[in-house]
Amino acid sequence: MSRNRNNGRRAARAQAFQVLYSLSFADISGEEDVRRAFRLFPAPPAPDGSPDDAPQAEEGFAWELVYGVWLKNADLDELISRFSRNWRVDRLGRVERTLLRLALYEMLYRQDVPAKVAINEALELTRQFGEDNAVSFVNGVLDAAAKAIEDGTLETGDQRRA
Repeated sequence: MSRNRNNGRRAARAQAFQVLYSLSFADISGEEDVRRAFRLFPAPPAPDGSPDDAPQAEEGFAWELVYGVWLKNADLDELISRFSRNWRVDRLGRVERTLLRLALYEMLYRQDVPAKVAINEALELTRQFGEDNAVSFVNGVLDAAAKAIEDGTLETGDQRRA
């Protein structure tokens, strides 16, 4: 994978996180509300650093993450509950809950994203947006999920569809 693709995906993840986080404050009644929120969110800067003032289109990696996490929200929350010992999902901070949903979605449903990459990117976003003590919590939950995927006790997207 090229360095530009990595940087593009990192920016797309940050954008997806921010859109998903903003949705946690909104009364979302359906797919059109998700699309509208995505379209209204500022696009990441162009590769040369200049702002992109074009309206957001529902396409690309960021949109796939936003839409996928939104569709699988209940399943992802169930997994967060499973792997976050002694923490109810509704008691987690919105930032941490959103980051966990995003990383678990990538680990389970994106065959093009290795679990290690999803975990690393989630930890970077946690350092950027989360509380200081959240990194170890997010790492623990995602590491437990990765081990469950590796040992076959947690099915990935293809296995879940079968």
